[in-house]
Formats: sequence, structure tokens, C-alpha cells
Amino acid sequence: MIELRAALFALACVSTPLCAQTLDVAIQVPQGDGQAANCALDVVAGLNPNGDGFLAVRTGPGTQYPQIGSLYNGDQVIVCDARGKWRGVFYGPNMGEGSGQRGWVHSNWLRPLAG
Repeated sequence: MIELRAALFALACVSTPLCAQTLDVAIQVPQGDGQAANCALDVVAGLNPNGDGFLAVRTGPGTQYPQIGSLYNGDQVIVCDARGKWRGVFYGPNMGEGSGQRGWVHSNWLRPLAG
């Protein structure tokens, strides 16, 4: 169900003004065959509370792209795209229902959420 909502949200972001922020690198949601999940539910984990304490969300897959948001330990994201160690994610309230946010985060601080 999460995968379907993420895919619908991604399509809505392409065709409507639901997503306020503009990404420098678009998140591509893979076309599925109906047999396997297209996107995955992950959780942010391993951030050092004595360091920055947050995971930067960026407009593209790299530190050269502007930061547009922050995620914290325990925040859930829907991962739908990958470029090297960077993941294209949907996050925030109602992340899979058309009103969440989107961006790129480094995969070092993402863990699969057991389901």
C-alpha cells in the first residue's frame, strides 16, 4: 500500500503543484510489474546527536545541491530512486498521499523498516 501511495504521489508531483519545492534532479519512480514493490519504506537512523543531529534533504544527489529540509533519527521516508549512495525520498506528513515533501538524502543514515 505504501508503494502504491508513493507512486501516486510521485505522479501527482509531476503533473500538479502539490510539491512546493523544486528539485534540481527529479526523483524517478520506477514502473512496476505488479509483482514487486517499486519503492521502500526506510527509517532515518544512526545520526550523531552530538553532531549536527539531522540528515540534510537536498534538491539533488550530492552535497553541491542546496539543502531544502532536515530529517531526524526515527523519521520515516519512502525511497523511490537511487543515484550512487544518494536516495530520492518522499517524507513528512502524509508522505504517500499527495501532500508530503520530497528530496535527496545520503543513504548512510537510512535503514529498511521491517514490515
